[in-house]
Amino acid sequence: MKHIHLDKIKSLEGPPKKVNIFSDKEIEMIKELYQLLPERTYNKKQNVKKKAWEQNYNKELDKIYFNKLREVLGDFKMDNLKSKTGEDLYGLFHESFKPLPIHVDSGFNPEDIIYKQIVTPLAPIGDTVFFKKRWYGRSTTFTVDPEELKFKPKADQNDRSNQHLGEKEFDKEIHKKYLSHLDINNLRGMEIEYIYEWKVGESLIIDRSHIHCASTRIKEKKLGLTTFTKK
Repeated sequence: MKHIHLDKIKSLEGPPKKVNIFSDKEIEMIKELYQLLPERTYNKKQNVKKKAWEQNYNKELDKIYFNKLREVLGDFKMDNLKSKTGEDLYGLFHESFKPLPIHVDSGFNPEDIIYKQIVTPLAPIGDTVFFKKRWYGRSTTFTVDPEELKFKPKADQNDRSNQHLGEKEFDKEIHKKYLSHLDINNLRGMEIEYIYEWKVGESLIIDRSHIHCASTRIKEKKLGLTTFTKK
């Protein structure tokens, strides 16, 4: 699958951007919401717990969050799946106990004009590593594991691919410092564009075509909120 509206998608793209849009009080409200929400999935293989931001648990915070995003993104639509009652989910909380692999959150519908994703750290220790390569197919996890490559995803699950690979060996020093949890062969041909060091109180805005992963650096767990948008 390739996205149909590639020219439009690319015209909306830009470099990663750090913003301070939430007050300390609002960050605390978001953390409190996380505690209230029901657990959606617990991926034991990746060792990550996920909760979806369902509307109406805190209507004031729903409004604050949507309006703050609109201030920095302009017009957008949510693209985080739907609740059981058909309402837009406002994001996905991820409590990770080990680093997430190389992947891209480019969506599942080829007709969508994918836009930005917003990462809001809710715990301070960790990094997100962004690579220069972009991906315009379905949301995908990148691997060189032959067994993983046989995986047949459901409609809302990531594809598996090794099409991100190139010829050039990956920098061994960067691998040792940031990405030692990954097979270095899974990074062949990849170059780093940006390493975002998580800081509570900030949010990071990135294009949804950006291939990325977590760094090795994690202290007990990482907690963050990610929201996916489209036009």
